Amino acid sequence: MARLYIALIGLSLIWGMSFVFIKWLVDPVGVWGTVFLRCLAGALVLLPIFFMQRRKGEKKPLPIWKLIVVGLGNAALPWTLIALSETQINSNTASILNATTPIWTGLIGFLFFSVVLAGFQWIGILVGFAGILVLMNFEVSGIFSADFVGVGTMVLATMSYAFASQFTKKFLSGTSVVVISTFQLLIGALVGFIGMMLTNQISIGDLASGEVILGILGLGCLGSGVATLLYFYIMTNGSPEFASTVTYLIPGTAMIWGFVLLGEPVTHNLILGLMIIFVGVFLSSRKSKKLLTSLPVGTR
Repeated sequence: MARLYIALIGLSLIWGMSFVFIKWLVDPVGVWGTVFLRCLAGALVLLPIFFMQRRKGEKKPLPIWKLIVVGLGNAALPWTLIALSETQINSNTASILNATTPIWTGLIGFLFFSVVLAGFQWIGILVGFAGILVLMNFEVSGIFSADFVGVGTMVLATMSYAFASQFTKKFLSGTSVVVISTFQLLIGALVGFIGMMLTNQISIGDLASGEVILGILGLGCLGSGVATLLYFYIMTNGSPEFASTVTYLIPGTAMIWGFVLLGEPVTHNLILGLMIIFVGVFLSSRKSKKLLTSLPVGTR
C-alpha cells in the first residue's frame, strides 16, 4: 500500500503540474502547437510499449473507428479547449474546473448511455454546478458572451472527457489501456498538427526556450506518457476506485504549483469553489453499478 500511495501522490503532482506546463507552452507555441507537442511527446513514450505489447500478445484487429472517437473526445478536443482556456484563466482555476469531470461523467452517462443515477448522485451534480458558479463569482452571463473562452471552454473540455469515458467503458472495455492511450495521443498529434499548419502558429525558433522544452517534456513525456502508465499501475495493483481518488488531489497540487511557479493568487473564491466541487464530486461519484467514476486515462 505504501507504494500505491507514493504512486498516487506522484501522479497527482505530475497531473497537477500539467496545467503549469500548458501555461508555459500556450503563449510561445499557440493552442494547436501545445496540443501537437504534448501528444507527440507522449506518443514517443508509449509507442515502443505499444509495439512490444503487440509483438508479445495476440494480434487482435484494432477497433480503429472507436479508437478515433476516443482520441478526439479524450485528447484532441479537450486538450485544445484546455489550452484555449488557459489563455484567459489561471492554471489553478482550470485544474479545479477539470475536477468536475466525474460530475459530467454521471450526467452524460444518464443522458446518452442509459446510466441510472441515484438520488445522492443528482445532489452531487447540483452541488458541483454550485461550485462552478462560486468560481465564476456568480457571473453566469459570461458563459453566454465573448467571455466564454476560459470557464466555458474548460467546462466543455470536461464534458468531452466525460463522454469519452462513457464511450470507452461501453465500447472499449476489453481493449488494452496502452492501445487506447497510444492511439488517442497519435490522433491528438494529428489534429494538433493540422490546426498548427492551418493557423501557422509555431516556428522552429519558438522551441528554443527553456520553459518550452520543459513544458514539452513535462506535459508530453510525463503528463501524457509516464502518468498514463502510473495510473494503470495504480488501477491494476490497487483498484479503479483508489485510482480515481487522484481527482481530489490534482487541484490541490495544481494550486501549489501555480502559486510557486507562476505566482498565481489563491483567492477565497478559489478555495470555496474547490471545497464545494469536492463535495459534488464525492456525491456524484459514489459507487454505483453503472456509473464510471474513474478518471479518463491520460487526460491531464
